[in-house]
Amino acid sequence: MKFHIQDQVIRVAPRDTPRLLSVLSERLRARRGFALATLNLDHLVKLRRDPAFLAAYMQHNLVVADGNPVVWLSRIAGRPVGLVPGADMVVPIARLAAEAGVSVALVGSTEDALRAAGEGLCARVPGLVIAARVAPPMGFDPAGQQGAEVIAALRASGAGLCLLALGAPRQEILAARAHTALPQMGFASIGAGLDFIAGVQSRAPLWMRRLALEWLWRALTSPRRMLPRYARCAAILPGLIIAAWRLRG
Repeated sequence: MKFHIQDQVIRVAPRDTPRLLSVLSERLRARRGFALATLNLDHLVKLRRDPAFLAAYMQHNLVVADGNPVVWLSRIAGRPVGLVPGADMVVPIARLAAEAGVSVALVGSTEDALRAAGEGLCARVPGLVIAARVAPPMGFDPAGQQGAEVIAALRASGAGLCLLALGAPRQEILAARAHTALPQMGFASIGAGLDFIAGVQSRAPLWMRRLALEWLWRALTSPRRMLPRYARCAAILPGLIIAAWRLRG
């Protein structure tokens, strides 16, 4: 599946969770870095408006479908991909790192949230080593001096995998920059994944996720933030459906 944005093409690959985990395992064991993005409709809205976000996305060598609409669009296009929610990948990716003997750095919202997330991950993944916890300040600029300081901290930590939970587009812009500076390190942008493990945010119940209703849970729990976002997503959906249908040919 691919999406045309301005003069760029974003391709969704690997196609599903098993393929993704296989690629990540191989790269972690070989100490070959990567930048993993988790594509959803909100990203597609922002990519059209933010040249820096689009440029950063183009530097990611792994892009998976984080939202059901992306999966549905791929089916319309006749190029189906599986749903790979970033929040569901945190523990499996951490497990791959532990198996490969690779330590992990956490970059996220607050020191307390990262401490709790680290403890939660270590409880779920025996042998996992957390090499660094980095909580950038409010108003963090991933493209400026603050971004350089985070990259310096990651380099000093010796970690081989970095889990980024800064939200889009900050996490992807930082991942693209850091991947260039630290090509041996893997970067995975997983949104609220660390906050879910830390208990800072509550995720939708499993039955809602299975019915593709996680969006409704988020709208009900954070209406002021999520309803305008979903309105913007709905506005671009007809055009995406038409583009996906044209790909069938």
